[in-house]
Amino acid sequence: MNRLLLSITEGFKIAFTALWANKMRAVLTTTCIVIGIVSVTSMNTMTDGVDRAFDSSMEMLGRNVVFVEKWPWGFSGEYRWWDYRNRREMQVSYADDLRRLVPSASAVSAEAFRNARVRRGERQLDGVTIAGGTASFFETSTINIEDGRFFTDEDDQRAAKVVVLGATVKDRLFPNEDALGKEVRIAGQRFSVIGILESQGNFLGVEDFDNQVIIPLNAFGSIFSLRWGIRLAVQFPTDEAMIEGEYEVIGAMRQIRQLDPLDDDDFAINQTALFEAEFNSMKMIIYGIGIFLTGLALFVGGIGVMNIMFVSVKERTREIGIRKAVGAKSWEILLQFLIEATVICLFGGVIGVLLSVGITEIINQFFVAYMDWGTVVNALLLCTFVGILFGYLPSSRAAKSTPIESLRYE
Repeated sequence: MNRLLLSITEGFKIAFTALWANKMRAVLTTTCIVIGIVSVTSMNTMTDGVDRAFDSSMEMLGRNVVFVEKWPWGFSGEYRWWDYRNRREMQVSYADDLRRLVPSASAVSAEAFRNARVRRGERQLDGVTIAGGTASFFETSTINIEDGRFFTDEDDQRAAKVVVLGATVKDRLFPNEDALGKEVRIAGQRFSVIGILESQGNFLGVEDFDNQVIIPLNAFGSIFSLRWGIRLAVQFPTDEAMIEGEYEVIGAMRQIRQLDPLDDDDFAINQTALFEAEFNSMKMIIYGIGIFLTGLALFVGGIGVMNIMFVSVKERTREIGIRKAVGAKSWEILLQFLIEATVICLFGGVIGVLLSVGITEIINQFFVAYMDWGTVVNALLLCTFVGILFGYLPSSRAAKSTPIESLRYE
């Protein structure tokens, strides 16, 4: 055991001495390793970032929620819009019908969305999402209030001009001041601020969910039309309840729509599982492309390491002969050159990880990325594997050389 530890220690000393003596060669050799590690860490940080953003985004939409709409969510395959456009629109009254006909539901809301200008004095924001909803909208969407309150059923029934601001809207219209009790204009009409939402962040790292305001649905109807664009959200207490509840919702909607048994559904049942399926497909494509590019870069880098190690073994043939002549074992020679190959790859891995930290910050400016210690450890383990894999053949040749032939080498 002591001899093994001594051999490992000496192997690292010799490896660093050899790298220092051939600095330029070491840097050039590790270039492809650096590229490979940057590729693999960037891929991992993006997929980890998308995973985290996706989970957060699903919470924004609401868990265990079934959405009833005119249009299905289309992601892949044929989207038969020509069939969907002639469907009847959803009605606000359907929310009360669903509460009665689907007793397993924990909450039902009617919702509608438009984009409009929100203004406060000289400050104004264009393209703000205006969400109109019944009071149960705050249950089905699982959003939280940071300050103030939500509007009530009574506020909705009397079409009260009250509004709950998203964090981005609040910060831009009321920087460094309290917004509660003050007024904003939505599409030219005055609304009193009664609440501020907790910051939700971006949906899948792209759409700002804080750039919205929420108003009672009847107040929404006084500004915009409620004849189209209504969405019904039906929430269930558990995943298991939602699976059964979906069939209840379909049956209830067919009853509400008075469809004959042979008629096709003239409404769409949407849920976040569609996002999850599409997300997993997209993630597999990203992984596939990333693994191919990473594997290619590391393979080229590994070939470079192998070539340099053959050169190093050739240059140090007499050194190998001397070490064997004074009693060094073949496994010690093998270990020495494997350590050297691994150190070269780890050197490239460390540089690649440091570069990836900066690249992750750049990616975060436009998309989502997240680097954790697991990604760093995996990158360094991969470097170690590449060093051992591609360093074994030249190391084995060095270990198998005979002392007499090595000492004769000029």
